[in-house]
Amino acid sequence: MLLATVITEVILASLVLIPLVLYRLKTQRWNRLTLDYPTNPHQDKLTILLPIWNESLVIEKKLSNLNRAYPFETSLLVIDSASDDDSVTKVQDWLSRNEGIFSTTQLIAMPERLGKTSAVKQALDSLTEQNYQGLVLMTDADALIDDGSIIRLHGWFADSSIGAVGSSARRKTSLSGEMQYRELFEQLRQGESKIDSTPFLEGSCMMWRHGSFSLDKLNTASNADDAQISALIRFAGLRTIFDSQAKFTDFAPSTIDGQRRQKIRRAQGLQTMLMTVAKQNKLVKRGKYSMIFSYQRYLHLTAPLLLFLAGFSAIIRWTYVSVSGIPVGQEALFHAGLGFLELIILVAWLTNRNGIKLPLVYTIGTVVTGFEYLLISRIRILLGRKSNRWDQHTDTRMLMSGN
Repeated sequence: MLLATVITEVILASLVLIPLVLYRLKTQRWNRLTLDYPTNPHQDKLTILLPIWNESLVIEKKLSNLNRAYPFETSLLVIDSASDDDSVTKVQDWLSRNEGIFSTTQLIAMPERLGKTSAVKQALDSLTEQNYQGLVLMTDADALIDDGSIIRLHGWFADSSIGAVGSSARRKTSLSGEMQYRELFEQLRQGESKIDSTPFLEGSCMMWRHGSFSLDKLNTASNADDAQISALIRFAGLRTIFDSQAKFTDFAPSTIDGQRRQKIRRAQGLQTMLMTVAKQNKLVKRGKYSMIFSYQRYLHLTAPLLLFLAGFSAIIRWTYVSVSGIPVGQEALFHAGLGFLELIILVAWLTNRNGIKLPLVYTIGTVVTGFEYLLISRIRILLGRKSNRWDQHTDTRMLMSGN
């Protein structure tokens, strides 16, 4: 019995660890490649898409952040998801005081809140009805874009093979590990971009070619509209890349529970996208994107379940030992060795999820905690819980506004 649980646990854990390590090594190798920035000029129009909901605290600061000189025709489209504060009034007042900054401005007020993806889709539908041909920059109200980042993102589209470009987050937080968490995944995004494309981009500041994907394929009952757009554009034949030199600043929730809630919501959106997008589109046959997408599906959907079953096997083994007594001989060595590894993983997980950074084991804790969030989000999907509408993190808005 004990040997059977040991073998089961080792096999299940290996099915998680080996693909994870292999993919990490692949992306490290891909990161040695170069992704040349285009040098030929282009003057494509740009529309800045700003979805808002109850952003009264930060909306004026956000609009001022977008107030800059653009060397190309730039318009602003704000879509409000039925805010019940004075966000719309503040947008209107700011625009009236700052006429001429944008070529055109448009404010769409939705009659009810349907979630960000629905708002984005309605805004893009409006552009399509206007026969708009150009680029779209989507940005969140709680993200401040660095000087030069919008122009840098725009420059990528001189390359006709590029369909979408995302930027790098400079996240402000007082909690341990948030930056390391993001850096870990941004390294993956960068490697994926260099070999082909990344399925995941940050919706806080990303740009794409309008009309490069079918709006009807957006799942408005889910979140992660940025990942949905990225994947749909790549399936349509254009590349989607991450640019570490284009940056924006946002604020992480100030509590561990707030960050956990944010990551679980994000994980649920990514999982929903990975489960549904591939059913609607044939994987591209050229390049590496089919492999990238398959790895991401496995790591986001299958690996969390396997890791849970490995942990359940450990519980069964320890229960057996507590009932039958400490094993002897070779079984004792197997049990003790596996127990030591379990202790390291347990300590790494508990310290990481409570915001404590321990040397040597921190990366292990980051990975295990990430799988925990994925498992929780998978359960939420199975229970039919929607993620397209969520309670706003008011503390991040307070931090951004300086109040």
